[in-house]
Amino acid sequence: MSLTIDVCAAQHQGDRKEQQDRVAILPHPRRRGTALAVVADGMGGHTGGALAAEQVIHTAKTNLENFAPDEESARYLLETSMSEAHTMIKASRYMNEKDPHSTAVMLLLQPGKATWGHCGDSRLYHFRDRRLVHRTVDHSYVEHLIAIGRITPEQALAHPNRNVLMTSLGGQEAPLFHFSELTDLVAGDSFLLCSDGVWAYFTDAELATLIEGNSARTACEMLIDIARKRAAGGGDNLSLAIIKLTEAPAKKSTPRPNI
Repeated sequence: MSLTIDVCAAQHQGDRKEQQDRVAILPHPRRRGTALAVVADGMGGHTGGALAAEQVIHTAKTNLENFAPDEESARYLLETSMSEAHTMIKASRYMNEKDPHSTAVMLLLQPGKATWGHCGDSRLYHFRDRRLVHRTVDHSYVEHLIAIGRITPEQALAHPNRNVLMTSLGGQEAPLFHFSELTDLVAGDSFLLCSDGVWAYFTDAELATLIEGNSARTACEMLIDIARKRAAGGGDNLSLAIIKLTEAPAKKSTPRPNI
């Protein structure tokens, strides 16, 4: 069975004075069916966060253009992209006297395979039809408290330190990365990459239903609209990318003329 891809990336500034998120869906320049989706949520004061997030996208794009799947692994591409972005962001603080940081979540899609990695609290969700298969675990203080049993996921939603990150790109300490891979892609698989300005307003079930029941573009529009209403004037930047896999329509055979 051959698959076709429905993709869309979208952003909204929310109620912030500046858009410090960045999002991109980047096709490989030479490999058909290979593409890299990236969401980066920048932090670090006026313009600093935007520059950090922009660095994540720039580094990922450059590395994708040089990526040779026959010689390099998908994880190597993702890890190198985040590590190099971290180094460049960290170096920039000495040049512009800012304190830039960024999260990163990346998905490399290849024929029959998807590989992803993240740093921080920008998330990737993998749904199969309306069922959540996988969600990245935030590198945040509240997720640490959940892991050690100090609080419940419900308590984390209202915790005063819910926005505190344990790691990010550009910090003094070496960043923490986590990776996963899927090698049995089927029609009905969908992926959502998004910043916390999106996921903070939805349950997993709501996300699954909205994405499964709509095109990637319509789902992006609906998620932003609902998140904006639920933020009630206090919303963060919103950035998201949706990738949906569907069964390719069968090619019609051309009847052969009688001779």
